[in-house]
Amino acid sequence: MKKKIKFGACLPTFASCADRYCLSGYGPQRTLEEMFQRASIVEELSGVELVGNWHLNEDNFEYIKETLKKYSLEVCMMTPDLWTQAKWGKGSFASKDKKIRDEAVKEVKKVMDMAADIGCDKVDVWLGQDGFDYSFQADYADDWNNIIECTRECARYRDDIKVCIEYKLKEPRKNCYVNSAAKTMLLINEIQLDNVGVLLDLGHSTAALENPAEAAALISRYGDKLFYVHFNDNYRFWDDDMMPGSVSIPVLMEFVFWLEKIGYSDYYTLDIFPFREDGVKAAIESIEWIKAMMKVIEDYGREKIMAIIKDGDATESMKMIREALIRA
Repeated sequence: MKKKIKFGACLPTFASCADRYCLSGYGPQRTLEEMFQRASIVEELSGVELVGNWHLNEDNFEYIKETLKKYSLEVCMMTPDLWTQAKWGKGSFASKDKKIRDEAVKEVKKVMDMAADIGCDKVDVWLGQDGFDYSFQADYADDWNNIIECTRECARYRDDIKVCIEYKLKEPRKNCYVNSAAKTMLLINEIQLDNVGVLLDLGHSTAALENPAEAAALISRYGDKLFYVHFNDNYRFWDDDMMPGSVSIPVLMEFVFWLEKIGYSDYYTLDIFPFREDGVKAAIESIEWIKAMMKVIEDYGREKIMAIIKDGDATESMKMIREALIRA
């Protein structure tokens, strides 16, 4: 590997990992400090991603700062919670109620301030409740305008904080408005602010039937707009948040190749939910898979891979993947 890669992980990786069937989680209940301590066990992990109100708030701010210092971790991303409270159920930025929209903007601004105070330069705006479930339920034009206006207001609030728009096809809404790389770029291009960019979640991309490498290449056509990435895997039916490499090895390999090709240089962050697995072991194995993809690309040779891509012969592409991955 030519450069030192920064690895991060969403803090719930090291929690009990509840789902809608087992609300208590499958592992033991852990305190915040226990989660940070478990994250620190992962040797190559330097950053953790925190959710506002869940992990960091006005009351525990100093405690979290000290705990991060204690375990030699930094915050690589802050995420405003715009999805777990009932008031967001019919939308946050796209709510029909201006009062709710204003509250959503206020929440994002609050988390932007906390991010700056804790030494983090990015917030993840995931609009999972902004969308529709039924026909004739939504005013698509008005809702899109409201998303643009609210995002623009947040971005203008602090130009020292990057607003990373994370797209997802569905969940919790049956149809999310910001659901693909292309629609995210439409949003960003209309906002026209330097500190608004994309958070590309590998699993969200595959679940939306995209090719994540193509999505990264598309985003890069419009400048340095790929602000951040999440690594995970799924079976394309749902956002399973499995360990990267568990399902789609060639997809992971190509994604890693294109991240380097377009010059991405920020955190490689794990967004996995090891429900029935040990979170520390799952994080270590996930990082090893990403590093393994980097190594096979390095060993095979980027110029050789690029020549195969330029030729466009799928049999040669398959041969390259087999030779790069299987040395038997």
